[in-house]
Amino acid sequence: MKKLFAGLLVSTLLAAAPAAARERWTEAQANGWYKQQPWLVGANYTPASAINQLEMWQAETWDPERIDRELALAQGIGMNTMRVFLHDQLWEQDSEGFKRRIDQFLTIAARRGIKPMFVLFDSCWDPDPKLGPQHPPIPGVHNSGWVQGPGMAGLRDKRRHPGYKAYVQGVVSAFARDERVLSWDVWNEPDNGADQYKGQEGKEPLVRALLAQVFEWARDADPSQPITSGVWWHDDWTPTGGKLTAMEKLQLGQSDVISFHDYSWPENFEARIRQLLPYNRPILCTEYMARGNGSTFDGSLPIAKRYNVAMMNWGFVDGKTQTRFPWDSWQKPYVLAEPTIWFHEVFRADGTPYRTAETDLIRRLAAAPNGVVPVAAAAAPPPARRRR
Repeated sequence: MKKLFAGLLVSTLLAAAPAAARERWTEAQANGWYKQQPWLVGANYTPASAINQLEMWQAETWDPERIDRELALAQGIGMNTMRVFLHDQLWEQDSEGFKRRIDQFLTIAARRGIKPMFVLFDSCWDPDPKLGPQHPPIPGVHNSGWVQGPGMAGLRDKRRHPGYKAYVQGVVSAFARDERVLSWDVWNEPDNGADQYKGQEGKEPLVRALLAQVFEWARDADPSQPITSGVWWHDDWTPTGGKLTAMEKLQLGQSDVISFHDYSWPENFEARIRQLLPYNRPILCTEYMARGNGSTFDGSLPIAKRYNVAMMNWGFVDGKTQTRFPWDSWQKPYVLAEPTIWFHEVFRADGTPYRTAETDLIRRLAAAPNGVVPVAAAAAPPPARRRR
């Protein structure tokens, strides 16, 4: 009887013990996953009716009809993925409702042939996110309502961190075996200082410490999809040479697949890809395309196609994020005139392309086999450099 009781006790304890976090994928696992994907091309997506990720997902402003219309535009030009931001406060507010809306989004996206990458946390823009009605866009200003997650107060208050674990594991585990999900981007630009906002002293080490836990929490949920966090600003990401920052070492060392951002000229974009090739893992460019900064569809997309690098540009349909305005609109808002060229966005508010040549290029490249650049796309001239 004692042996039986002891056996039952051990079984109970083993059942109650949390499963060990899955290991980081091996290179073979990561590349095996990538071989099953088409060439991935899409955008960072927020519906035109939302100023930020809170307004996109809250029940009062949730707009599935618009999302369906806009993802139909993406489908029409050959896009097959979207990078979509979530937020911890949405989970805290109504976890079950939030999961239902994510599921509805995935249903809409799957109908349009699109597999999204979900972003869990973000260090960009306003460090004081608040639920409820969001303020209207500031006239003439780029991304004037975007919010960080979790925000500075949450980073500093470690009593809130168990709630972040519940959010990460709740969302990831709910969709860990869902074939409609492409991947998980656990933290967007974690070392972005968002310097236009005050009161963020000591932010980077707080984010870095929490990010290490977020990677572990996400793996604890044992997702079938890869986990990543993208490097974005440093000049040299080669694995040797000792030039990586502590944050970049964490990101590159923990990501199943490598992701990065680039908003520069085509030659710089290609150089960044070549720096990342030695990691021997799939490479995903999860932000690019800022026309006035030299990053364009015709400059970057053919290069990415040759290297089989996934591409997700910033912006899709012009709307409340106002990212057709350039970054310098924070210092000089475009209230009297439109910028000479749109900075981001693919479509106007009425659903017509900003530039038909760009949407035609995306469609041609998406239809071509992996690694193959159609002659017409390869022959596109580089963007002219503007004189200073």
